[in-house]
Amino acid sequence: MVCHACGAPVAEGVHFCSKCGAQVVAAQPMYAAYPPPAVPMFISRVQRHLQTLGILWCVFAAYRIVGGLIGMFVLKVFTVRGFAGDWPFNDHYHGGFGPQWMGALLPVIAVYTVAMSALAVLVGYSLLTRRPWGRTIAVIVGVLTLFKPLLGTALGIYTLWVLAPGASGLEYDAIADRS
Repeated sequence: MVCHACGAPVAEGVHFCSKCGAQVVAAQPMYAAYPPPAVPMFISRVQRHLQTLGILWCVFAAYRIVGGLIGMFVLKVFTVRGFAGDWPFNDHYHGGFGPQWMGALLPVIAVYTVAMSALAVLVGYSLLTRRPWGRTIAVIVGVLTLFKPLLGTALGIYTLWVLAPGASGLEYDAIADRS
């Protein structure tokens, strides 16, 4: 150590310079006054997106139910009953617009809507509760959902981006084991 006032060498542990009498301050680097930086925690892609993905699957299930109900209503109005009241279409089409066999599609649409909505709820539940089988069913239903335009395609791509890579499987298994 050296004295900052006169430059004379000073022994360790001495508080005043023996040559000039100035107070000796131990030299510390400039950055020592700042706290050490926090160690950044690595949060995996699966862990960052799992909650959001589960919520989106539950919202998508509600969207599928509402869409199916609207589809069944429109099909029933156009094929079975037609419009009631003073609609301009009632003059020529008293039995509805389409062939009567289209009315038989109502149960098919209902079963399809309920099945796909139930799968979406199951995927959302399994991801939110970190079930061990959740990743597998999410990837399968994500592939099936790719064929549903716009929202289904976007959710399917997001699901596959988060859960499909092999490393994601290991991360998801680690998360599921902790739960």
